[in-house]
Amino acid sequence: MIRRLFFFLASILLLLIIVLAGNTILHGSQQIAVKPAPPITIDEQAAARRLADSLRFVTISSQTDVNANAAEFQKLHAFIDQSYPRIRTTLKRETIGANSLLYKWEGTDATAKPILLMAHQDIVPIAPDTEQQWQQPPFAGKVQDGFIWGRGAWDDKGNLFSILEAVEMLVASGYQPQRTIYLAFGHDEEVSGIHGAKAIAELLKSRQIQFEYVLDEGMLITEGILKGLDKSAALIGVAEKGYASVQLSLDATPGHSSMPPQHTAIGMMSLALSKLEQHQLPADIRGVALDMFNTIAPEMRGIHRVVLSNLWLFSPLLQHELEKSGSTNAMLRTTTALTMVHAGNKDNVLPGNIQATVNFRTLPGDTQASVMEHVKSTIDNASIHLQNMAGNSEPSKVSPTSSNAYQTIHRTIRETFDNTIVAPGLMLGATDSRYFEGLSNNIFKFSPVRAGSDDLPRFHGTNERLSIKNYAEMIRFYHQLILNSSKPSNEKEKTK
Repeated sequence: MIRRLFFFLASILLLLIIVLAGNTILHGSQQIAVKPAPPITIDEQAAARRLADSLRFVTISSQTDVNANAAEFQKLHAFIDQSYPRIRTTLKRETIGANSLLYKWEGTDATAKPILLMAHQDIVPIAPDTEQQWQQPPFAGKVQDGFIWGRGAWDDKGNLFSILEAVEMLVASGYQPQRTIYLAFGHDEEVSGIHGAKAIAELLKSRQIQFEYVLDEGMLITEGILKGLDKSAALIGVAEKGYASVQLSLDATPGHSSMPPQHTAIGMMSLALSKLEQHQLPADIRGVALDMFNTIAPEMRGIHRVVLSNLWLFSPLLQHELEKSGSTNAMLRTTTALTMVHAGNKDNVLPGNIQATVNFRTLPGDTQASVMEHVKSTIDNASIHLQNMAGNSEPSKVSPTSSNAYQTIHRTIRETFDNTIVAPGLMLGATDSRYFEGLSNNIFKFSPVRAGSDDLPRFHGTNERLSIKNYAEMIRFYHQLILNSSKPSNEKEKTK
């Protein structure tokens, strides 16, 4: 009997090993086989200086003042005209809203859908009392030690000026695109983009323009961050999470703290908030996250490849590990963040009203309505009034990775960045591109910026910088992307 059980278990184990090995081996690469893009000559130092000079314009946007720092934006516009004379004379430029720019580069084929390349001019301010922590002054526009230093070098003037550099080079060479190319540079992305990108999208919609694809800032080229992957990983954002802030408010009878009721307003609200934090919306490896892991799996080594190639068995284990980190947990669920609480004005007075705000970043598939239902059922307190806040937005649609547009961007990354794989990803934050959903089925969020674990804190943080070498790669990327986008849209892609 024991022998039979042993052979039975051994057979099951052998079968499992065969299945795991078979799935791992048969899970083939989805990377497009390419040759490196032809070399182009770039005066890297001159390009770096132009980007550095642009960082001296303090183009900080404001939530409350549409015309904040208008003079700085106008100086930036004059600097662009001066630095890129061929763009000034060849492309049509419009100023939209207060300070947003829209360029049009006419193509040779009026029947081909145009493309839209996006970036934003505005930057976030420096955290108070942190200026002395910068290795170079944040608005000095310094080029030193192989880097371009300053606020906006990465987010997002690096993208903006690398697009301009690429277009200026192509115009100078006599190139004219097959597809018409639009460039949209908003001025208030950091404070929601309502007066910039949204206004541009509405204008283009009124002109009944449909784009082959839209490419905005977004996910990066990560280096040494994914365990088990020897290559760099370029993640193309095919969707972005929604934004749903819910305000909870509770009225009570104010009174002296010496005679408190059994349940105080603060106590009841605290219990509600604790319930929301303890009972969050469920996590799951699905949708874009699943597509990303399936794409990366064949490029991994060792046990990491086995695990990702057999998620039917290992997904609970992988999910458990991913939930431990804030960034990876956010890929798997609609997140819950307690962000604001207001109550009371004196230490011996019971407040008559308490308000709290909870911010949810919704996965594609969840909605503001489903989040509200979750809040209502979780807190289970009819005395607490719930209200969606202004500025909320639903998750974006998921752009298809099977489209020619995605394949064009994929191929361009592989041609430009050596030893790099490409995979779809989910953008956790909001971008200006969310306003263009009615104008294209293919909206992608990708910044050709290399980033290791040490670089990530620089995003909106201290010592923001961009290497000159990487900046040259960014220019080459946009140069090659424009060339590739003029190729016939029915061109068949090959995978290695």
